[in-house]
Amino acid sequence: MIVVAMVKIKDGESFESAFRKFKKSCEKAGILSEVKKREHFEKPSVRLKKKSIAARKRAVKKSRKGWND
Repeated sequence: MIVVAMVKIKDGESFESAFRKFKKSCEKAGILSEVKKREHFEKPSVRLKKKSIAARKRAVKKSRKGWND
């Protein structure tokens, strides 16, 4: 999967505003989160365990939220 962040710069646009646009497009494309995820190798068993823990946390949070309504 290849994700590219492109920014079109207008005539006379400052570097700062172009850089802000670039950072925002990178954030929308999810490039930084993908880099952080791939920074260190994670064994598939560890990845699965983290995924199940996160799902459990979401379920508990969802049940608490629904309980108060």
